[in-house]
Amino acid sequence: MIIVLVIVIPVGVLVSGAAGAAFLGRLLKRGVDTDHEGSELLEVSDANPWAGPLTGPVAD
Repeated sequence: MIIVLVIVIPVGVLVSGAAGAAFLGRLLKRGVDTDHEGSELLEVSDANPWAGPLTGPVAD
């Protein structure tokens, strides 16, 4: 019984919190993406920062 209280319950709370945060983040990002459709900042938001600079014309 003590093992359940000390190990299982805290792990369950952490995992459910992470799942809730992932769901909320995806839901909010989808709403923002639809609100700002066509914005040049949307491409920057979805870009991979480890891939290097974007190729293509640079606006001055």
